[in-house]
Amino acid sequence: SPVLRRFSCPDTIFGCPDRSLLASTGGSRWVDTMIQTNAPTLRADVPSPPPSPGPVRELIESAKVILIGLLAAITFQTVAFQPFTIPSSSMEPGLVTGDYLVVSKFAYGWSRASLPFNPPLPDGRLFGHVAARGDVVVFRRPSDPQQTWVKRVIGLPGDRVQVAGGVVAVNGRVIQRTPLDVVSDHDMPGRRVLQVRETLTDGHSWTTYDGGSGQAGDDTGIFIVPPGQYFMMGDNRDNSLDSRWPADVGVGLLPAENIVGKAELVVASWKPGTSPFTPWTWLNFQPGRFFKPIR
Repeated sequence: SPVLRRFSCPDTIFGCPDRSLLASTGGSRWVDTMIQTNAPTLRADVPSPPPSPGPVRELIESAKVILIGLLAAITFQTVAFQPFTIPSSSMEPGLVTGDYLVVSKFAYGWSRASLPFNPPLPDGRLFGHVAARGDVVVFRRPSDPQQTWVKRVIGLPGDRVQVAGGVVAVNGRVIQRTPLDVVSDHDMPGRRVLQVRETLTDGHSWTTYDGGSGQAGDDTGIFIVPPGQYFMMGDNRDNSLDSRWPADVGVGLLPAENIVGKAELVVASWKPGTSPFTPWTWLNFQPGRFFKPIR
């Protein structure tokens, strides 16, 4: 939609439980004051009120206001920030189904992916900046740019990335893992997962879900990330189709010009079943998910 975009759902292995992811009185008059001389009688002209605009003119003025508002909103979303909603589980537990998040467009500069409808412009980015490892990024899927997905940056240009036994290694060094506790999957309560804290050497950390050993994607070959591309992974490691899979299945290696922006903040989150067409569900918020920075 033009204001609230939705990520495409087919980026998870187990599917997406909530696909459904606005005047003078009387005009002029004669003055009766008579001057006792031969002077003529004076007349005071009182201005008449301006004519009221007709319905057609009012309609045109209203259309102008609406058009200016729409252009301002589109410009703001293109240049600065754009809202999105999350309809899938691939980035749990950090992002869950129903989250309404804000994406920064200027974090990495602008490309055709930043614009509505992904117009056929030349490759590259205007005022481009390299994404950092660990950033959560919104991007257009390489195999279908009309689909907008969200994943975390794991491999930068020139990196060598491998997953072995569910452990991610970059350039031969594993990303530190700290097991936390076993919980129920947020969107699939019947599925038990281990929460794991992953920490980079610079201290940046986030929480992932581990569904157990022997899962699809737990063991891969070595991926060498070419210049101008990134290796992406979902935090719900065993329920995410990402760069571990080829582009026709998951993401493949992500070209930099496909990046829309950086996910910055979860403003609020709605429970499954909420719809813009059912006003009685608009306040059906998920507790504890207001103004949460995205780590």
